[in-house]
Amino acid sequence: MTSRADWTNTTHDWAASVDQAHLEAIRADPARYAPGGVRHLLLEVLAYPDDEAESTGARGRCEVELYGDGSIAVTDYGRGTDTRVDERGNVVKKPIMATKDLRFFDDPAAPSLPDGHPRRGMSVVAALSEWLVHTNRRANGAWTQRYEYGVPVGGLEPIAPDGTTGTTVHFRPIAGLAPLDGFPHLDISVVRLG
Repeated sequence: MTSRADWTNTTHDWAASVDQAHLEAIRADPARYAPGGVRHLLLEVLAYPDDEAESTGARGRCEVELYGDGSIAVTDYGRGTDTRVDERGNVVKKPIMATKDLRFFDDPAAPSLPDGHPRRGMSVVAALSEWLVHTNRRANGAWTQRYEYGVPVGGLEPIAPDGTTGTTVHFRPIAGLAPLDGFPHLDISVVRLG
């Protein structure tokens, strides 16, 4: 175990699990951070399994489920979100939902998503969702955590491993965003539920 202060920050800063000011700024300007509404949020989520497939050199696969309550779940079968143990023995997950993505959020040259708008990161999805449930399965354990408007509600809840790895992000966007108006041309499986 190494000190949390010594962990290398690549995509997110491991020092804090929540950046309230960052989340509030996103919630204050949904038109800027979710241009096109729910479709943009879905593209933000789909960008992460795409990163995973690119970094591992394997062909990725994910499933998108649309629910009658307006929520959307995206499940991928990658390695799962990085989880570490700090010097006190606490399990710490990479703070992707409630902090800035260091690669994209403040970068004017951030890559565009398929809708032509800049990629900002998962914190945009979390902040602009009434609730979001992040379920993570890794070789060394599995857990779930709930967020409301980007803020964690409770800690990591262990779940039984099922022999798979990957991540599910299930979220219900805030009211007032433009509804999902169809999917971009992407290689995904789509399931409509309820």
